Amino acid sequence: MRLADADGDLSGSPTLWELLARRAALTPGAPALIQADEPAAPGGDRRVTFGALRERAERVAAGLYAQGVRPGSRVAWQLPTRIETVVLSLALARLGAVQTPLIPSCRDREVGHALRTTGARHLAVPGTWRGFDHTAMARRIAGTLPHPPLVFPAYDALPEADPAALPPAPTSGTDVRWIYWTSGTTSDPKGVLHMDRSLIASGTHLADALGLTPNDVGSMAFPFAHVGGPDYMVMALLRGFPVLLLEHFALPDSLAAYRRHGVTVAGGSTVFYAMFLAEQRKAPGRRILPALRLMAGGGAPKPPELHHAVVRELGCRLTHGYGMTEAPMITMGSPDDPEERLAGTEGRPATGMTIRITSPDGMPVPIGTDGEVRLRGEAVFRGYLDPRQTAEAFDADGFLRTGDLGHLTEDGYLVLTGRAKDVIVRKGENVSAQEIEQLLHGHPGVEDVAVVGLPDAARGERVCAVVQQPEGAAPLTLADVTAHLRAAGLAVHKLPEQLEVVDALPRNDTLRKVLKYKLRERFSSPPSSDRQPFAR
Repeated sequence: MRLADADGDLSGSPTLWELLARRAALTPGAPALIQADEPAAPGGDRRVTFGALRERAERVAAGLYAQGVRPGSRVAWQLPTRIETVVLSLALARLGAVQTPLIPSCRDREVGHALRTTGARHLAVPGTWRGFDHTAMARRIAGTLPHPPLVFPAYDALPEADPAALPPAPTSGTDVRWIYWTSGTTSDPKGVLHMDRSLIASGTHLADALGLTPNDVGSMAFPFAHVGGPDYMVMALLRGFPVLLLEHFALPDSLAAYRRHGVTVAGGSTVFYAMFLAEQRKAPGRRILPALRLMAGGGAPKPPELHHAVVRELGCRLTHGYGMTEAPMITMGSPDDPEERLAGTEGRPATGMTIRITSPDGMPVPIGTDGEVRLRGEAVFRGYLDPRQTAEAFDADGFLRTGDLGHLTEDGYLVLTGRAKDVIVRKGENVSAQEIEQLLHGHPGVEDVAVVGLPDAARGERVCAVVQQPEGAAPLTLADVTAHLRAAGLAVHKLPEQLEVVDALPRNDTLRKVLKYKLRERFSSPPSSDRQPFAR
């Protein structure tokens, strides 16, 4: 694996801790983290340099060691995106502990499942945060476990001690050190096992693709507890630029911090692009983020119309990638890529990532032909906590079955066309939800849209478009939708038979992906008289 940055050689770093140590030695006084959305302090926004970050993380590692955390100990933490959270995570990396991050919005079911299945003996919580008492929840869950974890606060006070008592830092990047969790919708989340090596491989490709320098200022609008957290930190350590942290990202409130610190790189996922674009449209003729030069992210399909609108109106480049909890960085666009490839693809595969497009029986299909996306490479996870789930996830050649559908172009870019589970089967014909969604994004009365298949006695499934409209837009009708899609050349058998307009699409709290299962649950009953199916 090649690990190098613009001002020093970081090649060969096997662990996250060694990567931090080398960055701290190269540029100890350079800013690493900026906290900008907490109550104003007399000195203004808090900052920490790379040198101070390493020193504090090592002191906290000693404090955790004094509390019984050892190499291999399993430690869960459920914390917001702030400097202390990054310090705690790096301290656990110094110890060689196995950490399982939990998104702050998780509640009893998800947190209890994580503690039971991992056997974590320590749990860090933020106390009462945004009106919810995490400590009370943690103690409530602990009372149900045979070996309750030690619950300790880690919002603004972390245990510290003399690092002289610490054992040597880990040297192997191939041991399982991270347990992340899939989103979990209708069943318990799966525990996803990562190594330092797999996360470093992901962050390295992100750094190579985006080409950031120490003159850039990054930003983290999504939870650091997401698998993209260490992914982004690896990139910052490799390239030596500071990252703006936000406990709670909200627009327009967060814009002041972005402007104050001259953020040059923003994003997170498709919905973040749309949110920034909506704010820009409130101020035509004036750039809301004057220093912004790049919007970047992944996590959800990106309609080409949205790409072009962001580039045109926000005055920046937009690069989009493809990843999943099991493989955080699969492909990524680069600012130097042709515009048509940035708008219409997910970028090219990461270094060391092999993508195979297959038929349902696992046989490779020709270039340009749609099939299931399967992959193998350094950024791919080790497996799931449940060995049975691991066996089901990989094929006989060791390729991960992603469940995503797409094809590779002649010049090596990946085009995603849907999810295997997101294909609607209507009267025996396959209908891609993503194809319809991308076309509807071009309708002026559509701000956001999700297309789902609903049970239907006559058709097997019927096509339902769920639309979120822009403020002040004229009410949308099913006839409007189908006329737009017909004009775009969509096949008749793919036209929606049901339209639902909602105030907001339901989303998760990480990269804000649409929770389609909630839409299916809500709208699975037959259409009412005021929303008759479209007659063909």
